[in-house]
Amino acid sequence: MYRCKLSKSVVVATGLAVGVAVSGGMALAQEKFPSKPIEIVIHSSYGGGTDVTARMMMIRSRRNLDVDMSVVAKRGGSGAGAHQYAMSKPRDGYTVLALTQSHLYTIARGKSPLTIDDVVGVARAMDDPTFITVSAKSNYKTLADIITASKEKALNWGVAQIGGTEHIGLAQFAKEAGIPFKAVAFGSGAQMVQALMSGAIDATLPNVSEAGTQVQDGTFRALAVMAEKRLGEYKDVPTTYELGYKVKTSTTRGYWVLKGTPQDRIDILSEALVKAMKHKVFANYLKSSGLNVDDSVAGHEVWDKHIKEEYAKAASALKDLGLLN
Repeated sequence: MYRCKLSKSVVVATGLAVGVAVSGGMALAQEKFPSKPIEIVIHSSYGGGTDVTARMMMIRSRRNLDVDMSVVAKRGGSGAGAHQYAMSKPRDGYTVLALTQSHLYTIARGKSPLTIDDVVGVARAMDDPTFITVSAKSNYKTLADIITASKEKALNWGVAQIGGTEHIGLAQFAKEAGIPFKAVAFGSGAQMVQALMSGAIDATLPNVSEAGTQVQDGTFRALAVMAEKRLGEYKDVPTTYELGYKVKTSTTRGYWVLKGTPQDRIDILSEALVKAMKHKVFANYLKSSGLNVDDSVAGHEVWDKHIKEEYAKAASALKDLGLLN
């Protein structure tokens, strides 16, 4: 029988490597956490919604964790730049990323160095449901009206971006309802809403935070909210679920770390962030956007499951739209 004889130097080197790995893990386990500043990594520009939400979350989280926190913008690739930056940092809980659906689409389309299994949810900050809306001047009074009209001719639906949240939500709804559609991209949610006001499109899918004011003042008619239960501030708006279409869409924001971060540190972060976001400071921020804490804020287990569900739905819709590599 052939036997490989290892040199003494190889054995020693191997032993040292194992020793370093074990001692490193023990050091992480024994180190007080957190004991130094935490970075919140965003993929978009300073001053945008992701940045503002992160800074509002940090107001009380700093106190709860008793360390400083800062926002670091790593733009590029719709989240890929932030992913690359996170991979260069230790998986020790001091690098936390802000997540929107853009990250999930980037991963699904193979444009990120990560896979969905590398993503571990820490806490959800915002769950902003989507309306199906038409202008108040529209002849479509109900969701049934717009479905009937769509079966005769594909209508023009406004979306912010092709392959974005509204487009994916529209594709899922259209598949469930069995209707064709034409997606017209406007570059942003604000421009999408403006297009509906001007009559340039037949319908659109804005978030509550984008079109809540227009729904409340009667400028827009909300035919449905793409959710399982009605919203407290919009009790007269039926849900897609109760109308027989089991599809829901919302824009979410939350925080995550890379797989390999110690679970006890994830739990500490989750508890601190959830407590901070249930404080009146963050609650008032959500309320100003037409949202509430009970429906938006969630901890590690709920948020991590939500991320994986959102990813699965997005990957399926992107495949149907022919947008996967």
